[in-house]
Amino acid sequence: MSSDTEREAGLSPAQPRGELAARTLAMPADTNPGGDIFGGWIMSLMDNAGAITATQRADGRVATVAVSNISFLQPVKVGDVVCCYTEFLRVGRSSMTLAVEVWVLRQGCGPRIKVTAAEFTFVALDDAGRPRQVGRRQEPVATAAPESVGL
Repeated sequence: MSSDTEREAGLSPAQPRGELAARTLAMPADTNPGGDIFGGWIMSLMDNAGAITATQRADGRVATVAVSNISFLQPVKVGDVVCCYTEFLRVGRSSMTLAVEVWVLRQGCGPRIKVTAAEFTFVALDDAGRPRQVGRRQEPVATAAPESVGL
């Protein structure tokens, strides 16, 4: 097994890719019928973590436009501390693609284990919801102040 394959399978003591963007505790309300944490809940956390990172880089509002290459590598259990890490892969004129990885601490202890990975693409939006250049926030149009009326 190659070191990349081992890393993907969570078999080697690898390090998360990027910066910690979000962390939470997996709770019983987030389980699927099999008792593990529901994959949709994990995807939602990943989307939120990516959006936090993309919003900072875009200096404003962003929208998720694509998710690709998602891999659920290991189940997440109730009581695991779930950590989402993000790293920019590409930044275009209006879009940004991030690697988002999910790592857990089983019951909040022990070594980190990589459980999920994906690529999320976000587009920077202006106030009207149209794509805009990354990092160039549209300034709101200033309205003239009413004239002061002297008494």
